[in-house]
Amino acid sequence: MSRATEPRRLTKAEARRIWLHAQRLDTSEPFGAGPEAVAAAVDHLGYVQIDTIHVIERCHHHILYSRIPAYARADLRQAQSVDKSVFEYWMHALSYVPAKDFRFFVPAMREHRRNGHKWFASVKPEDTRKVMRLLRRDGALTIRDIEDDVLTEKEHLWQSRKPSKRALQLAFYGGEVTISERTGMLKTYELMTRHFGWDKLPKPAKSAEITAYLLDRALRSQGVVSLDSICHLDAPSKPAVRRLVEARVRRKELVPVALEGAGKQEHWARPEVLEANPSAGEGDGPVHILSPFDPLVIQRKRTELFFGYGHRFEAYVPKEKRVFGYFALPVLVGEDIVAAIDLKTDRQKGKLLMQKWSWVGKGAARAARKDYKRRIEEELHRFERFQLAD
Repeated sequence: MSRATEPRRLTKAEARRIWLHAQRLDTSEPFGAGPEAVAAAVDHLGYVQIDTIHVIERCHHHILYSRIPAYARADLRQAQSVDKSVFEYWMHALSYVPAKDFRFFVPAMREHRRNGHKWFASVKPEDTRKVMRLLRRDGALTIRDIEDDVLTEKEHLWQSRKPSKRALQLAFYGGEVTISERTGMLKTYELMTRHFGWDKLPKPAKSAEITAYLLDRALRSQGVVSLDSICHLDAPSKPAVRRLVEARVRRKELVPVALEGAGKQEHWARPEVLEANPSAGEGDGPVHILSPFDPLVIQRKRTELFFGYGHRFEAYVPKEKRVFGYFALPVLVGEDIVAAIDLKTDRQKGKLLMQKWSWVGKGAARAARKDYKRRIEEELHRFERFQLAD
């Protein structure tokens, strides 16, 4: 191998610092406050995952709170429904994505319009015509606004039994309608063009542009990337992404990285990112109680490689087999994940309940626990106020 392509060796500690900086978890207020901060955070991260579980605050609010200390739920509503700087669409899960990136999703929308969606194969044309007619005539609506549905059997676990809701969801994947507002998890559907004030959908991005978008999004939010991290749950994109990575390496726009402990798994980074590798913080960085769906945690193998911590999402694990608890939250202190805390919000009594506290990583060393515990408990008080705020 020539010196021009010699991999840059990177320790796990160095890689963690780069990733934490890319995730903006190494500073207290990276995006400011208000709806503009929500738009900036979603833009930088590329997406913020949505989930229905409400043991504590739902993950889309939680992820934003971790990067916007003054975050209020109304800020996300403003960004989605008024400013229209973010919209909902499918990544590896339903997510908020930047509205400015809309054209990168148009090809997938067209594909769903041509071929349908595997989850909604039973949707009948008359059901789709019904909901589209109601939207055009009456304006935005929720599923509660549609009457006279005859319930049908579910074809998969998360499917609605109401044909009209299935039709709305199919129209959502096809880009004909969007979710213009959420009240809790109740969605308001609106015609896509009417919501954004368009005559027609934006021109779709070309395949080469989509490939570059996937790579650039990962480089921005991950710092050090692998093929798996760029194409998380998107295996069909891997060949094109690999070709683009190799081309950028040849142009010296990317540098191969030999990451400690990664074995044969290849990693890459921008040269300027490696040169600006943040210095060690000696554990004095911010404390974050993270969502199990946070971008720092959602790719479990990557998190274990970088942090030596294998997060387990145990909500669907039998109680007797759980290690960390039903809804354990990883706790980041500075550069290390040191604990996993299983919490539950009792909204009627106005309390954040501690179910289980597990020390992991550096927190497993008893000598370090006193300082960690003090700092984590301080953050738990702030976290409780966020949980219970209107």
